[in-house]
Amino acid sequence: MSLSTVPPAAVPAAAPKPRRKARFGSGKHDYVRAGLWIALLFAVFIWTIPLIFMIFTSLKSEADIFGTPAFVPPWNPEWGNYVSALDRGNLLNAGANSLIIAVFKVPIGLLISAAAAFALARLKFRRQRLLMGVIAMGAMVPIQVAIAPLFQVIMGLNLLSTHVGVILPYIAFGLPYQTFIMYGFFRAIPVEIDESARMDGAGNWRLFLQIILPLSLPALAALFILDFVATWNEYSIALALLQSQDSWTIPLAIQGFQSQFTSSYGPLNAFTIMSVFPVLIVYLMFQRYFVEGAFAGAVKG
Repeated sequence: MSLSTVPPAAVPAAAPKPRRKARFGSGKHDYVRAGLWIALLFAVFIWTIPLIFMIFTSLKSEADIFGTPAFVPPWNPEWGNYVSALDRGNLLNAGANSLIIAVFKVPIGLLISAAAAFALARLKFRRQRLLMGVIAMGAMVPIQVAIAPLFQVIMGLNLLSTHVGVILPYIAFGLPYQTFIMYGFFRAIPVEIDESARMDGAGNWRLFLQIILPLSLPALAALFILDFVATWNEYSIALALLQSQDSWTIPLAIQGFQSQFTSSYGPLNAFTIMSVFPVLIVYLMFQRYFVEGAFAGAVKG
């Protein structure tokens, strides 16, 4: 009698586990990410230290300013420095002037720049590249070179110490840079969109206002914030064209307050902080647009 052996059931071999691709930041010792965080924290520290010192100084009395180190916070805040800065300074009037100038200048300048960039990028005409080169060169001209002839022109038009007399030069000097940026952005938009719109009967103005501009909102938003900050802080043209104190903008008001109350460090820092915070708040509220559109025109067209 023979014993027959039954072969054991074949056990299927375990399938090899797929290898996971190494991802950035998944290792135990991610020195790259640690270095980036250290660099970021260092940049934030460098940026915030002067602002913190200014806030501390604006809340100290004259005795505390000279009797304690600058990095020591005020234990008894002197809020009267802010009241004194408002009373003795010209902050409210200067802030209103800067706001009026920025509210009119920025949208008008962006609309003209976008229209010029649309014509250069989407329409065909003679000397197109030459005109684009001239506009690009205009962005390289320093403002200081044109101060003297600009003053003569504005004085001849009887627009000294007026909002219009400052808005017009601001628009003129901002056009080359904004047109150059918008030109690069428009060149990146597919031409097939234009062809589809023209097949539906759209003309140049309808194509520009209803199709191209909505597609350009990230670049327009980024340029809006950059132009608003630059207009708010502009000093050279305002110093030459705004002769009366009632027409001063924020930078001129800060200079006038500093020259008048040089030794009053508390009110002086309070005045500076109140003048900076409005534009700082605007910048922080819209900073995400810089990621999307600040360099949207930096493409090869």
